[in-house]
Amino acid sequence: MAANHQTQYRERVRSAHEAVALIPSGAKIAMPIAAGQPPAILAALAERARAGAVDNVRLYYLLCTGVAGSSVLDFDLRDRIVPMSYFHGAVDRALDKRRMAEMLPAAEIVPCHFSQVPRSLVEHVGVDTLIATVSPMDADGNFSLGASTDYALAVARKPGARLILEVNPSMPYVRGNCMIPVSSVTAVVENDASLPALAAAPRSEVDDAIGAIVAGLVDDGDCLQMGIGALPDAVCAGLSQHRHLGIHTEMMTSGLAALVRAGVVDNSRKQIHLGRTIFTFALGDKPLYDFLNDNPDVEAHPVDYVNNPFVIAQNDRMVSVNATLQIDLNGACNSEFVNGRQFSGSGGQVDFVRGAYGSRGGRSIIACHATAAKGTLSRIVPTLTGPVTTSRNDIHIVVTEYGWVNLKGKSVAERAKAMIALAHPDFREELDRAAHQAGFYAPD
Repeated sequence: MAANHQTQYRERVRSAHEAVALIPSGAKIAMPIAAGQPPAILAALAERARAGAVDNVRLYYLLCTGVAGSSVLDFDLRDRIVPMSYFHGAVDRALDKRRMAEMLPAAEIVPCHFSQVPRSLVEHVGVDTLIATVSPMDADGNFSLGASTDYALAVARKPGARLILEVNPSMPYVRGNCMIPVSSVTAVVENDASLPALAAAPRSEVDDAIGAIVAGLVDDGDCLQMGIGALPDAVCAGLSQHRHLGIHTEMMTSGLAALVRAGVVDNSRKQIHLGRTIFTFALGDKPLYDFLNDNPDVEAHPVDYVNNPFVIAQNDRMVSVNATLQIDLNGACNSEFVNGRQFSGSGGQVDFVRGAYGSRGGRSIIACHATAAKGTLSRIVPTLTGPVTTSRNDIHIVVTEYGWVNLKGKSVAERAKAMIALAHPDFREELDRAAHQAGFYAPD
């Protein structure tokens, strides 16, 4: 049987240019998050578009990397390869800035909770092609999606989908529900390239202060989900003395892997996937990818499973920690817009806010600095200047460097007073005045 797998593999090997020639004009392509974005295939597809050999291609993704930004998302290819983002990153923001300078509309954004992206792509968009980086084929004839299972597996399992895979020995072989059999693959491109690395964001004193507060809200035996950035890294740093923690997270980070290596996380108190660290995509440094590779205690699963609030809630004492950009006096969060423009996306924030609160003894934590723009703007505001990412009905615990508050069970007036107490002192009088004008409570 192994010989048959090898025969099927050899039959599918193509150069990158031969492989992308199989993608017609008008195709709807999905590429995974970050590490799963295939550099050789992307470069060949961009070259083909520049030559005018393919047109009207729509490319769907979350969190584009620089590899894609310098190839298929080149500004000059915008009419031939149309970026369709579910979550903006630095590449998308730079592209928007260029488009604005040229008096063009911003790049397309598709609003969607992360857990719903697979259904969105397969059922509503009708994606017909997957391009992805995978690990080398195993003895059973399967490729692991490794660091980027996310929504890619759903597209890979869509009947009739065109699967063009870039086999890269740098992609960790990860166990779990993340395998693509060679028999379903259209073309294989071989390439040996480093995976995108995410350096640890520099942490400030404010980050560490918030991290210490959040870590103080975590008990031994809790199950964790962490987001991306300096704040979650600071929380991980503050958990070094905890024990018997678990991990069920959309994003596996270097900070979380360090907690496993240190013995802080052993997944021994989980109700599902006992003894296993569960994630849907990973982005970090090489030690993170080395940690994931062929690790029997780690599993990757599709995002419509990992981020399903009903699945999340099956683990008792689930604690989710996510950042936001802006929060109003009711507790509603804008985690997507800055200065009236798309900055990121909803991602899986609401998935885990609801899932964590739904678990027995669970806590959903939203954390943010009290100010932005070097202290000139308050992140706690009377009215949001962007869309509501997490509603006031969903919010649970809010943390800034000035403390924390549980908003559940609080009235609008009680919430406003509690939020003002979390604001920077320079803005509290202004916020109090706005609360009075809005009728949240009467002046003292």
